[in-house]
Amino acid sequence: MDASAIHGTGISPADRADFERNGFLHRKGFFDRRQVDVLLTAIRELEDRWIRDEVKEVNGTPIKYGRDVDGRVIIQRFAFASLHHPVLAEMLRDPRFEPFLQLISGDARLGVDEKDGLVVNHYVNVDGSSFTRMGWHTDSLRDVFLGQRIRPMINLGIHLDDQDPANGGLRLLPGTHRQHLGGMLFRKRYFVDHRPDPGEVGFAIQAGDITLHDGRIWHRVEQSRLIGEASRRRVMYIPIISGKHQSRADGAFTPLYHRFQRLGQ
Repeated sequence: MDASAIHGTGISPADRADFERNGFLHRKGFFDRRQVDVLLTAIRELEDRWIRDEVKEVNGTPIKYGRDVDGRVIIQRFAFASLHHPVLAEMLRDPRFEPFLQLISGDARLGVDEKDGLVVNHYVNVDGSSFTRMGWHTDSLRDVFLGQRIRPMINLGIHLDDQDPANGGLRLLPGTHRQHLGGMLFRKRYFVDHRPDPGEVGFAIQAGDITLHDGRIWHRVEQSRLIGEASRRRVMYIPIISGKHQSRADGAFTPLYHRFQRLGQ
């Protein structure tokens, strides 16, 4: 099943109702192709610098390395990327993001220096790649690992490649953001379970689209059925959060969440 998409930049009452019911939204054509190319250039510049400097982690979050289709070393998961490149920082100041903050509360913000900040995921299905899929999980698990009350959170995804759901990609279980705590903890085996679910939905995405999903919703990333260049999918995620500001500074400890996450790779 493909998830339906909406156009425009505001949040209508119908959008809010859909989000509260299903736990996600898909907004088409938020960025045009030229803007996407600018973002990809910035990511490559940051990648070159971090590879040269042998960056292993940022603010306690591991940086994931792998191999591209031509065998060269690439970074397959960045963290706090907007803190290290002015183009990515400027992108997050786009006023069109403001209406999405209303989906949480009046004090909501983009967590540029919280959680893992702006994350860039780069999936490619080739020998040597260390990031081709991600098992079932919820984003709110990290609050549990940190011994905190689960805080309202939305993950805003900025998609940089076209994506046919028939060839893998993001999968969500609608409505699971409204489950009780036991369901959030035990409905699936975190990260190690990659099996399709009869109730899951996928997205027909074009580069420049954005998605928003509640941090409590169950989701996964299915491995592409394609090999090589055709399997490439790059997406950035920034958390929308509220409550007390909890910045992660340089030298911060690595949360257990990230060690647990490696089980499903």
